[in-house]
Amino acid sequence: MTAQRSVMWFRRDLRLSDNPALAAAAANGADGVLPLFVLDPALLQPSGEARKAYLVRSLQSLNLALEDSLQTVEGDPVDAVRQAAQSVDAVKVFVAADFGPYGSSRDTRVERSLSDAGIELVRVGSPYAVAPGRVTKNDGTPYRVYSPFYGAWVKHGWRPPAADPAAVTWLPTALSRRLPTTPDHVECELPEAGEPAALRRWSEFVTERLSDYAEDRNRPDIPGSSRMSVHLKYGEVHPRTLLGDLGDSPSHEVYRKELAWREFYADVLHHSPATVTEYLRPEFARMEYDTGPEAERRLHAWQQGHTGYPIVDGGMRQLLAEGWMHNRVRMVVASFLVKDLHLEWQVGARWFMRHLVDGDLASNAHGWQWTAGCGTDASPYFRVFNPVTQGLTFDPDGDYVRRYVPELRHLEGKGAHEPWDVREGYVHGYAKRIVDHARERLESLARYQAIKKS
Repeated sequence: MTAQRSVMWFRRDLRLSDNPALAAAAANGADGVLPLFVLDPALLQPSGEARKAYLVRSLQSLNLALEDSLQTVEGDPVDAVRQAAQSVDAVKVFVAADFGPYGSSRDTRVERSLSDAGIELVRVGSPYAVAPGRVTKNDGTPYRVYSPFYGAWVKHGWRPPAADPAAVTWLPTALSRRLPTTPDHVECELPEAGEPAALRRWSEFVTERLSDYAEDRNRPDIPGSSRMSVHLKYGEVHPRTLLGDLGDSPSHEVYRKELAWREFYADVLHHSPATVTEYLRPEFARMEYDTGPEAERRLHAWQQGHTGYPIVDGGMRQLLAEGWMHNRVRMVVASFLVKDLHLEWQVGARWFMRHLVDGDLASNAHGWQWTAGCGTDASPYFRVFNPVTQGLTFDPDGDYVRRYVPELRHLEGKGAHEPWDVREGYVHGYAKRIVDHARERLESLARYQAIKKS
């Protein structure tokens, strides 16, 4: 009798619960399932050390849940997955569908390689509540504006969480090696990784902060956000699990809308994969952007948090210290790069993806394009975030700035946002402003008018 064995190829679903692909692999693999993760150089090389370190810790947590049975192989998945499946005589490999530009093309290549060996690649579920491509307008075309997408997304609905698989026999393979170790030179303070940590964090948020989310989510000075983005990025929890705990209160609705933004951007990238690096609105490629030594100097100041604008510098230093940045501050620093420093959004997007532990390709690319005014946003380009006003509004007591910018800790209250107005504002060496925001705002608008005329 032929043995029934299967492979569960983990990617962005590093969990056991609410995992449709794992449940399907277990149902098909009555004689055992090979739990596999491929260390793909194409994905690891562009990643910063913090993201690599978090991935390793998440894999370690998954391995513990799998009773030390997670098999890791390093190399091109086209060969690695086929060889792993053949090593245990599996005839099916189960995965959650990947809709990203690289992931979908990789899976097509893996599928061909497996098919040549008589093995089937089976896609079950996805990292989203509603898979990209399922929500469309009445004429079948994709949405380019969030609000109508959200209405259609809610109307479409989503399946309940998948049932956990029954007892599974995990298979070894001689091709695997030990789990990689965490890089030694990670300077970020990383959050706890893994499915148990994700579920604990979510439970604490629901119990302690969700009811105030609508009011607190824009405040970087208080713990008002859920910090679930990193767990969603690695699939340590599925968005269905979070949606299942949401009711109809205003804060619950606002949180549901935030989850929908992630799904909207994934849908946009699915339909327009080139926009991971190219302009969704191509006319913006014609805009004048700054280059040369002075532009490079200003870029470096932005990257290191030395622009002279406290809320911008606080955000950029938080990114380097924690591999994360508050969402409101992400918009502020992005606007500053594009509209105050006149640099292309791709420059900032690459820096974010290098350092963000929760760096999600679709959300990052289209979050940047939204702020830059060249993406899905229905608002015109002339919305330019004033970094001082943003700081005074959303960090009213200056606590966020003082936390990440020690040169300003001697300034009380709102004074931390305007050190130039305080007699001893620069006594501890804080950087002077590298540009004048009011002047650069007018310059940005003039450049926009130029491409409109052309």
